[in-house]
Amino acid sequence: MNPSGLISEIKDLIVFVSFDQDGPEIGEIVRVENEAKTELLVERLDVHGQVLCLNVRSDRSIQRGMAVARTHKGIEIPVGDDTIGRIFDALGQPLDNLPQVDLQKYGTKDILKLPGRSTNFEVQKPEILETGIKVIDFFTPFVKGRKIGIIGGAGVGKTVLTMELINNIAHGGHGLSFFAGIGERIREGHELYDTLKEADLLKNTCMFFGQMNENPIQRALVGVSAVALAEYFRDEQGKDILFFADNMFRYVQARNELATILGQIPNEGGYEPTIFSDVKVLQDRLSSNEKGSITSVQTIYVPADDISDPAVQMIQHELDAIIVLSRSVAEQGIRPAVDLNRTSSSLLTPEVVGDRHYILSVQVQALLQKYESLKSIIAIIGENELSPADRSDYAKAKKLITNFTQDMHVMEKHNGIPGQSFTRDQTLASIEEIIV
Repeated sequence: MNPSGLISEIKDLIVFVSFDQDGPEIGEIVRVENEAKTELLVERLDVHGQVLCLNVRSDRSIQRGMAVARTHKGIEIPVGDDTIGRIFDALGQPLDNLPQVDLQKYGTKDILKLPGRSTNFEVQKPEILETGIKVIDFFTPFVKGRKIGIIGGAGVGKTVLTMELINNIAHGGHGLSFFAGIGERIREGHELYDTLKEADLLKNTCMFFGQMNENPIQRALVGVSAVALAEYFRDEQGKDILFFADNMFRYVQARNELATILGQIPNEGGYEPTIFSDVKVLQDRLSSNEKGSITSVQTIYVPADDISDPAVQMIQHELDAIIVLSRSVAEQGIRPAVDLNRTSSSLLTPEVVGDRHYILSVQVQALLQKYESLKSIIAIIGENELSPADRSDYAKAKKLITNFTQDMHVMEKHNGIPGQSFTRDQTLASIEEIIV
């Protein structure tokens, strides 16, 4: 590999490389001819042979004047069955202290290369995957090939709910599970790994971590790497994928940090000017085709509990259902701390869930909305001053809220309380007992 460029300038994670001829392409990896063989990702092609690159590994040993060579390759991650049960970083390097995957056995995949578009994909009949969690199975039915978001501020239980979903659905044997840890706490990654290992679920799980200790380049890329491997199993092996991303807001945050480093002018909301395309490109790859499906569960951190934040709204528009976790509900000791009035799903229709479920959902939502309006009245005049009909509806709503409270299997080792699971039929029957 002959050197074809020289480092002309270094600004933190940005490295400018001058190429006289045969310049690289956007998304290509170029390698510095130093002892560490530092890899740089080509981000932008400037005029006069100047190339803007990103220092993916934050290597501080590079200097001006060092030679740089093209690799004619992008960021390539290992693929194949040997990746199942393993943990990788954004560049496909193992994080579990186990040997590197044999790249010759199955080959590699460029994470930035988009798969071919499906031309004859027919919409399949909706298939509901039961999660065993009453509030989810009732308000936001888990439909194969669709996207569900878990929205909430810090410390309201997003990660716990995600871990419970992974535990319950993986035990049901529904396809292959993926987990992408994007900018979250390192501790949570360790806990998830230990939980899956103890439950013997690693054999059906692939994991990618770009936690908050990594630079924004790796945090922005780790979700893309995980999706690229999921696409391989969907397209090459025809598998149905369950894709868990924790946390999609951190992906936007990493892209925002990257935009700041690149000197881009933010939009009116204070985020990167490319926020729409950043979110859209990743979300569009979490799709299904005639070969297989990708069903995704995405947690979305809400900064300062402000659900109207532009980034939260942008991600939310890409989802089929949203589960809103509320701090005020959590303070009442209700777990999972779901705000039942703000949680919604476009899939809660008779065609998807059936007439029985749909009619019950309409009745329950009417009772819960009436409960909210009655709470302010009761605070002033007291419950005894309500009409008999209002008192009855208020009592039913309180029972419903209690009915949706549930102990989690993944918390059993922490609080000693056994976890609970319910079939959708059991959930519907318990609601009918209350409102009929």
